[in-house]
Amino acid sequence: MATLQTLQIPVRGMTCAGCAGRVERGLLKVPGVEQAVINLVTNEAIVHLNQPVALTDLVAAVEASGYQVPLHGFDFAVSGMNCGSCVARIEKALAQSPIAISYQVNLSTKQAHVQLLAGEDPELISQWLTEHNYPAQVLADNQRKADDLNTRQEAEQSKLKKQLKYAFLFATPLFILEMGAHFIPPFHDFLQRTFNTQHLWYVQAILAALVLFGPGREILIMGWHGLRRLAPDMNSLVALGTLAAFGYSMIATFVPQILPAQTVNVYFEASAVIIALILLGRYLEARAKGNASDAIKRLINLQPREARVLVDGKSIDKPVAEIRPGEILEIRPGERIALDGMVVSGNSFVDESMLTGEPVPVEKTTEAKVIGGTVNQAGSLQVQVEQVGANTVLAHIIRLVEQAQGSKLPIQGLVDRITLWFVPAVMVAALLTFIMWMIFAPAPAISLALVNAVAVLIIACPCAMGLATPTSIMVGTGRAAQLGILFRQGQALQELKDVKVIAVDKTGTLTEGKPQLTDFTVTDGQQEDAVLAVVAAVEQQSEHPIALAIVQAAEQRELQIPAISEFQSITGMGVQATVDGKLVQIGADRFMDSLGCSVAEFSAQAQQLGEQGKSPMYAAIDGQLAVMMAVSDPIKSSSKAAIDHLHQQGLQVAMITGDNQHTANAIAKQLGIDHVVAQVLPEAKVEAVKALQEQYGKVAYVGDGINDAPALAAAEVGIAIGTGTDIAIDAADVVLMSGHLTGVINALALSKATLRNISQNLFWAFAYNIALIPVAAGILYPFNGTLLSPVLAATAMALSSVFVVTNALRLRSFKAPLEAI
Repeated sequence: MATLQTLQIPVRGMTCAGCAGRVERGLLKVPGVEQAVINLVTNEAIVHLNQPVALTDLVAAVEASGYQVPLHGFDFAVSGMNCGSCVARIEKALAQSPIAISYQVNLSTKQAHVQLLAGEDPELISQWLTEHNYPAQVLADNQRKADDLNTRQEAEQSKLKKQLKYAFLFATPLFILEMGAHFIPPFHDFLQRTFNTQHLWYVQAILAALVLFGPGREILIMGWHGLRRLAPDMNSLVALGTLAAFGYSMIATFVPQILPAQTVNVYFEASAVIIALILLGRYLEARAKGNASDAIKRLINLQPREARVLVDGKSIDKPVAEIRPGEILEIRPGERIALDGMVVSGNSFVDESMLTGEPVPVEKTTEAKVIGGTVNQAGSLQVQVEQVGANTVLAHIIRLVEQAQGSKLPIQGLVDRITLWFVPAVMVAALLTFIMWMIFAPAPAISLALVNAVAVLIIACPCAMGLATPTSIMVGTGRAAQLGILFRQGQALQELKDVKVIAVDKTGTLTEGKPQLTDFTVTDGQQEDAVLAVVAAVEQQSEHPIALAIVQAAEQRELQIPAISEFQSITGMGVQATVDGKLVQIGADRFMDSLGCSVAEFSAQAQQLGEQGKSPMYAAIDGQLAVMMAVSDPIKSSSKAAIDHLHQQGLQVAMITGDNQHTANAIAKQLGIDHVVAQVLPEAKVEAVKALQEQYGKVAYVGDGINDAPALAAAEVGIAIGTGTDIAIDAADVVLMSGHLTGVINALALSKATLRNISQNLFWAFAYNIALIPVAAGILYPFNGTLLSPVLAATAMALSSVFVVTNALRLRSFKAPLEAI
């Protein structure tokens, strides 16, 4: 069979012919792949196809072989995206694109995030979407995206405001002429005496045409494109409804003889006022959506546009985009730090609350890391730049927030399917309404049929349904980012509220993750600082974490650590060395016993330390017991409050750790943890998670280390402590930037608040349509003569969208239960 197409796919991680063979075999398993040639020099797979194959299938085959396909994500500003059905059609177009690997479409920001193979031209996606009637423009860096988002939102609001002004300028006199004559008898009499009815209709026709083909022109054009592609959207409904009313009125005005005499009426005011009201709704909605995207804009604007750089001892202002790693920034008190780096000079406190949610400023001295976007408080700092552009922590946070805001909850998939079919269904309903009124209505049947069919078309626009979920996700995840909680996956918002068990790692999650000298008790006649100095001098030769903690304790006290000689490590016992002519020996109780040093005077205290999960150590100087000490990983101050709060919510708390059973049990007892699984390897952590899932239901796992990554992925919701490793963060669904377990409480509360908000929005959107479509069709007319005017239908439709967006904005005022801890 002849080759149909040849593709080049970049592959990362191949080092040898064996790697190439695995990738080749993986690709050949994909139906339609005729030949796969792996180039180790260029790290590419050249794939020959004999039938069409989805690019995503080829990428999946490479990844299933254990290698990576480097992808680049691009953001696109998309025009013409106004409702849920627009989102569905843009996603459908991207799914058909030959180069898009994955995509997220965000109605609130009117942007699409598309993953492409490294090296693919993003302009091809712009062209592709433009060909599908949704003009798109690729966005570059975060600052440009912020500027573009601000510019587009301001331009959209400005354009809508201008359209709205002209629409009401022409629609208001039209409304007064028609409706005023109906409701104000003296005004009706005045018009009848002064003007010829036919002439009034001519004036109404001109005013209505000015509205429809002026401010309403864009709606009509987009509606026509939707109909032409057999993919009608809300613009199609409005276009059909208004043009039907306008066309019927034009016939009644200029060729009335073709209509039955009793049906010659005009509905110019309906067509014009409907356009005006829809533009009003869109204007209010645009303003509200501008507020909804504030979280992203605030994050982006945390980075200054310029920074002060030291060059040959002089400071110059330089655009941040031009600064490179290795350059030195001068940060004065009160200034915002521009980029990630390391302090090389100075001492200050830095407010990191905008990124971590933690209110207490963090002390920064030489060699301390600083994060771009944070605020320097008191002193001056000189910072060596380490990360710029997309590699900074702030840029990473922005990407995570954008991904979460553009992602979909499971419930949104159902809404998308409904909105995709909703518009055609409404058109059918409007047609049936027209037919039923033509058959059963009293004279003038055609007028009643037209009015009710138009009302059905106008009232059923699915804007509120399309906005219900993404707007709440956008505001909710934006508020979460302000609290130091990053939802990497929007789905975690929905999953988190249903978890039954919070499983936590110990080290770095419940505890600080850094061993510290917690107990140091000297014998009678010994001076604490002097003993600590000589013990630290010996331990300085060891690389053990316990030794490091002792040395750090001495350094923190600014003790002078003496020189040593004859250092010796005694296997299974401890270490010894000569310090200032004295023999210093350090180890556990069995080492002291072997030296003939009794530790009985510390027996009560040693037992107490053991109950706390600590292992006592001893030091002897010249054969005499000098000190009992203990090094442990202290529990974070926030852990107890967080676990108590989880219990109050009826959740089970489990600790899964690789530490020994005794230490784990001691910590569990202090914190009130329900289940303890200790001394487990990473694979066993996954098994422990599965056991909890079988016993209780959905599990959220909280961890910070590389060994936690499998468990984070196995749990329904993986929550990474943001101070942990990149691998753990990448495997998680939620990241807690603060590094405290209290973030779990806040994430749970925000999850419930967001889902509650989504439920309210969806209830309103669906209930509104279910209740008012039958009313618009005239179901109440046989009982009490009630008909829903197309003008009222347009008002209700506009208000429903504004209500949904405004309700979502309430999440901006969400108060975290444990924000102060």
